[in-house]
Amino acid sequence: MSEERFGEFVLVRRHEQGHVAELVLDRPKAMNAVSTEMARSVAGACAELGGDPEVRAVVLTSSHERAFCVGADLKERNSFSDADLVRQRPVARGAYTGVLELPVPTVAAVHGFALGGGFELALSCDVIVADRTAVLGLPEVSVGVIPGGGGTQLLPRRVGAARAAELIFTARRVEAAEARELGLVDELVEVGRDREAALAMAARIAANSPVGLRAAKRALRLGQGLDLPAGLEVEDAAWRSVAFSGDRAEGVAAFNEKRKPNWPGR
Repeated sequence: MSEERFGEFVLVRRHEQGHVAELVLDRPKAMNAVSTEMARSVAGACAELGGDPEVRAVVLTSSHERAFCVGADLKERNSFSDADLVRQRPVARGAYTGVLELPVPTVAAVHGFALGGGFELALSCDVIVADRTAVLGLPEVSVGVIPGGGGTQLLPRRVGAARAAELIFTARRVEAAEARELGLVDELVEVGRDREAALAMAARIAANSPVGLRAAKRALRLGQGLDLPAGLEVEDAAWRSVAFSGDRAEGVAAFNEKRKPNWPGR
């Protein structure tokens, strides 16, 4: 395993011969509150991981024992003028879009508080694994703003418009068992096992074709919200991008030869 730091508050670990990358939110003194510097570092780490053909899956984790991420750094925001807030906005957005636009499958490992922007970082991932200490919510309207890291768009895609409206309008916190029942998280594990379970899932993902994984994610994301005929055209385009690849040839050969594939990744 190798490690690389992006600024003071973000750490990237590479597992499984580099095929699984772990993006660690590492600002424990502030429960991973997203400051301007931290947002910039998350975006930078995502840009590097997204451009690395060796990375097949990314796991988003936290170094804090009691929190995944508590959202925007409101202490920093309290010192901002209106002009400061305007200048910070694209930097903050870059963190959330950086995670959302990663071209490989992403898994969030959530424990403790995942609130506001913290929950939005998790929502930006394809799958959310949480342990039984998890508390999730979008409390922005309680402090005079709205979810601005994708929450108003990503949450209804997970749980439906009415449920998302109830959660956003009430600003209430949802504990782990209810979160699993409502579909806010996809897998619920015992206390302290979120990172382990997320990394295990990522390892299973990374065993598959890197070309296939990226194409499947592209089809899933681009097809959201389209009517069925349009969605099937998106799928067909993604299929055509992999059908004549080296990975497809290797996958078919490995199946017939009853061996593990050695993916060329192209």
